[in-house]
Amino acid sequence: MSTKETRELLTVCRDLAFGAGEILRKGFDHSKKIDYKGRIDPVTEYDRKAEKYIVSRIEKKFPSHEVLAEEGSETGQHSSWRWVIDPLDGTVNFMHGFPIYCVSIAVEFESKVVAGAVYDPERDEMFSAGLGLGATLNRTRLAVTGEKRLQRALLATGFAYDIGSAKRNNLGLFARMAKKAQGIRRPGSAALDLCWLASGRIDGFWELKLHPWDTAAAALAVTEAGGKLSRIDGRPWSIYDKDLLASNGHLHRSMIDVLSGSSDR
Repeated sequence: MSTKETRELLTVCRDLAFGAGEILRKGFDHSKKIDYKGRIDPVTEYDRKAEKYIVSRIEKKFPSHEVLAEEGSETGQHSSWRWVIDPLDGTVNFMHGFPIYCVSIAVEFESKVVAGAVYDPERDEMFSAGLGLGATLNRTRLAVTGEKRLQRALLATGFAYDIGSAKRNNLGLFARMAKKAQGIRRPGSAALDLCWLASGRIDGFWELKLHPWDTAAAALAVTEAGGKLSRIDGRPWSIYDKDLLASNGHLHRSMIDVLSGSSDR
């Protein structure tokens, strides 16, 4: 892929994320029709409206491209190109009127994410990244922090919807890390957590049971801002792996040690 092609895709990602974000922003203060995909896993009509907006425009502009989206708007054809879409990351926050949610759109080419955008409608913040082009927030270049001490680090994490029934539920890891880090936050949107890492607002992040649409765009922002990604045990990570550890790079080894329990030995 040429730099020009990457920039063009990045522009499309930003435009689509902004348009879908406007749908969410206008619906935020309105009553919402809510369905449930599981015990505590909600979906609103705005998830579906935003997804329809994004997918319909991709299908028109790139009819041969594959689509993978959270609310089921998948295309049957196989392509070297795949759009990975979360029309509303932070649905629980959105339905309660808690103003932390976003739209996430990424493009894969031959199984590598090459462009992505995450838009936060409440703060009008557009995070975006292109492979080899860096990461930006509203066109300002991003860089991760230089913090090297876990005891001075602010981290973020999250919990899967099956927290009430699953044996592997992140609670033990949270308790372990809470004893070592300066602080841990749980905003409720993995995509924004990762973008805030890329922008230097936090120093590290981990979570279990993620999906490709949660991480595809924002993870690219992390690496393009100088951060590091792996599975929580340090193995190589892809957007199709369920667990993710992300950091500014300096803290990566110490976070692995805490999450594995080796720092307690």
